[in-house]
Amino acid sequence: MAATLLDVQGLEIRYGDRLVQRGVSFGVERGTIFAVMGGSGCGKSSLLKCLIGLLEPAAGHVLYDGVDYWASDEAARNRLRAGFGMLFQSAALWSSMSLMENVCLPLELHTRLDAAQREHRAREVLGWVGLAEFAAYMPADLSGGMKKRAGLARAIAAEAPLLYLDEPSAGLDPVSSLRLDELIVSLRDRTGAAIVLVSHELPSLLAICDDGIFLDGDSHAPVARGAPRTLYEESSHPVVRAFLHREEPLTRPAPARARTERASSAVDEGPS
Repeated sequence: MAATLLDVQGLEIRYGDRLVQRGVSFGVERGTIFAVMGGSGCGKSSLLKCLIGLLEPAAGHVLYDGVDYWASDEAARNRLRAGFGMLFQSAALWSSMSLMENVCLPLELHTRLDAAQREHRAREVLGWVGLAEFAAYMPADLSGGMKKRAGLARAIAAEAPLLYLDEPSAGLDPVSSLRLDELIVSLRDRTGAAIVLVSHELPSLLAICDDGIFLDGDSHAPVARGAPRTLYEESSHPVVRAFLHREEPLTRPAPARARTERASSAVDEGPS
């Protein structure tokens, strides 16, 4: 039986008196790509903030390997944070650091590797995302797709078993978006990590996600749970159907859990 790395129980999210979501419960197992779906303003980003420690929920629990994050002291929270990587929507690379330095940063913070070992690991993961030859480049010298791949390399560098990806395809052209989807699947297959994907990009959701939850902004509660493809084909909920059927699904990478040998060497061919 697969291990549940993330267990969310009855989460309620508020900003003061304003209710965002309530009754949010789900689990994410190792090797799963889990989608957080819903329209703009439904609370996807707020949920993500609760999961990564930026916003304390009004009620409920966020457990990592059975340990309640928000019930823990700061030292315990720091240890738990070392167990997940994060790709922000903007990639959030440090502009004053090279790609090598950006990827080495979580290794310096969360591992006991020495400088030479950190550089070796950074070069390894940059190679996985097709950026080995750009290690000395600064973020300003890269295209949008390359920045996304560099952010992915940084997220996986410390071998965290759980990855959070916030709108990873946002701002990318369709071809770069497709190749990024392929890369996400290949990294999941290579590392065995669980991935929580926050997105409203329908083709990506249908193509690569094994499970998911759908947040409704009007009722302020989840209204569906399951793989996006299954919900697309079977859900009768009007909000879910309206969201998932706004366009026909495009041809995308092989279905989630299918092993792929396709090279993930280039979201883009070179610097912009």
